[in-house]
Amino acid sequence: MSTLTSNDYAVRAVRPQEWEKVRQLRLDALRDPAAPLAFLETYEEAEQKPDVFWQDRATGSGEGSTAARQLIAETPDGTWAGTLTVLMEEAGTQDWAGLPVERRQGHVVGVFVRPEHRGNGLIKILFDAGVEWAWERGAERVRLLVHEGNTRAQGAYRKAGFGPSGVRVPFVHDQAQSELEFVLDR
Repeated sequence: MSTLTSNDYAVRAVRPQEWEKVRQLRLDALRDPAAPLAFLETYEEAEQKPDVFWQDRATGSGEGSTAARQLIAETPDGTWAGTLTVLMEEAGTQDWAGLPVERRQGHVVGVFVRPEHRGNGLIKILFDAGVEWAWERGAERVRLLVHEGNTRAQGAYRKAGFGPSGVRVPFVHDQAQSELEFVLDR
């Protein structure tokens, strides 16, 4: 566990020119033992993506974007300790799983905190910042999907104020398993 407290981190949007750090943090996240349950891509898939993919990702979810926001938690020495991304979903559309989006909402994805920074409240300040960004854009609720077997993540999401909605989505990598929708209503 880190000796830093949640007050020691600066939480901010990524900047488009930081695409190489965005790439590295994602690759680090995909090396985490929980990655097969937490992410829909593998390390090998992400590693093969061209630089332009990462540049577009940093621009599309960075400072100034209104469609998505990738937040990072930065330590005083500049280390990126954790991240999450909020995607805005519009009422009347379909989400990535083909389910109808019934109201304007934020969808949290790509949650990762480096192991040495877990357990000190960092996840809560990341979520607070992401949820606030979604509320500022008129979201009526914020949601996320978590694998039914990822109990550590479920516990962290509950501490951040989210709870299960009862919606289950088949897990992309194994249709016999499910992801659970957790929501935070305004």
